[in-house]
Amino acid sequence: QSTWGKKGKMAAPLKHVNTVFSRNLCRLHRRLFSCTSVKAKGLVLGVFKDTKKSNEPAVMTPTCRHFDALSNGEISKSLVGKRLDDVGSFNCYFDIVPGYSCVLVCCLGQRYQGYEPLERLELGRHNVRVAIASALRMKSQSGETEFDIDPCGDAEAVAESAFLVSYQFDKFYQSKWAGSPLYPSLLTTSINDSPKIAEQWGQGQVKAEAQNWARHLMDAPSNLMTPTIFANSVLKKFENTNVSVTVRDKTWIEKENMNAFLAVAQGSAEAPVFLHLEYKHPDCKQTRPIALVGKGVTFDTGGISLKPPAGMDAMKADMGGAACVVASLLAIHKLTLPLHIHAFVPLTENMPGGKAIKPGHIVYARNGKSIQIDNTDAEGRLILADALNYAESFQPSMIMDLATLTGAIDVALGNAASGAYSTSDPLYNILEKAGSETGDRVWRMPLFSDYGRQVSGEIADVNNIGKNGRSGGSCTAAAFLKSFVTNKNWIHLDIAGVMSFSSNEKLIKSKMSGRPTRTVVEFMSRLADLSDEDFHS
Repeated sequence: QSTWGKKGKMAAPLKHVNTVFSRNLCRLHRRLFSCTSVKAKGLVLGVFKDTKKSNEPAVMTPTCRHFDALSNGEISKSLVGKRLDDVGSFNCYFDIVPGYSCVLVCCLGQRYQGYEPLERLELGRHNVRVAIASALRMKSQSGETEFDIDPCGDAEAVAESAFLVSYQFDKFYQSKWAGSPLYPSLLTTSINDSPKIAEQWGQGQVKAEAQNWARHLMDAPSNLMTPTIFANSVLKKFENTNVSVTVRDKTWIEKENMNAFLAVAQGSAEAPVFLHLEYKHPDCKQTRPIALVGKGVTFDTGGISLKPPAGMDAMKADMGGAACVVASLLAIHKLTLPLHIHAFVPLTENMPGGKAIKPGHIVYARNGKSIQIDNTDAEGRLILADALNYAESFQPSMIMDLATLTGAIDVALGNAASGAYSTSDPLYNILEKAGSETGDRVWRMPLFSDYGRQVSGEIADVNNIGKNGRSGGSCTAAAFLKSFVTNKNWIHLDIAGVMSFSSNEKLIKSKMSGRPTRTVVEFMSRLADLSDEDFHS
């Protein structure tokens, strides 16, 4: 049968490929170019390869063994001596299993791989995601849109990968984009505990679809995702749920003395909006709520401190923190996690209009602190200062904020992890473990007093940029935020580095990422087991 090598490339020149491959290639072309033929389902199966020796046989999953029998052993025969070494490499077969026009057998790496300390990663789970994603991208070559997928021993990870790969952003085309959609389904054939596997699949689907919603919000052009449109999108998404959504207007923001927030908003013709969402499960163990805060700058020009024009279009996603917060809450609601959460989202544009703030201006934040604004492009920390202070009025057990805050974190960490700042060692450890489970990792950054001194103001309480300019930029931004937080359990995630896809990203190959939504959801699920005392230990 037809065989494909590493990453889906042909394992040999066409003239060396056997006649069976040629026949299957003809079948593939007929399916792709026929106006009348019906494309059947695809099938994705997993195998483990404990060594890279070609003479060592691949180890089939139980589901793969079942379909190997249905193929009269064709799958196992074709695996002998074939290159299927690296995680994500796969073989492709056509018309060898009844009911499936295409069978993709992907390498899941070695068996029994657990936590890898150097990578801060649950490697086995990560490998499953990478393998499934690599195989499903083959659909663009084979033409199938529906795929039944082997749970591969980790149905949640499989579902996360499958639904993240299925994401498309094509709503603005006059006619639907030429790319075919993907409809993944779980295979429970030959699985003993099907209900449990199906539950795991459902959890993975919820988390991935939440991240995809965050991606959708971030991908939308800023003229079609203004603060008001963002708020309305959230209202619509949470209709008929037990999540309450309150939309506050500029008048309310003024009454709350959120002057740092208003200072950013005053340069834009779009009115600012403050969103407040609340989710409360009746079985929540804790008496005090958790607070989530997301930066919601729906377009960031930099204001008077104008950004360079190259790449400025990506600043439509400067509300990535807001998108991740509302998407995480959606997943938490669907998973019915026993938690009580308040989410706060300040929404505005940062524009250089005639009323825009200017470098050197001083404003008084909600908590009364004076802020010297020396760079209007350091606006995210201004709107968060007021939002964090407002969140504290609800006496939360902990506060977590997410923000595409600084380019400096991208310089420091790149796309591999979100930068995490925490005043609580136990809570950070839980967060890091959550990131290792989801594969969307965090890396702890320092909150040294040195950085706090750098943002002390010359003629005001604090300055919105550090005295040393760009040096330690992410750290000084975190130090600025810390000066507005009194809660002992505070975590700040600088997610600017993971805002969009990069060439080394395994699951997301285009546009905005929606990260780290799944990690936040996993983190929250672990907090559900904590008591009030655990937050104060």
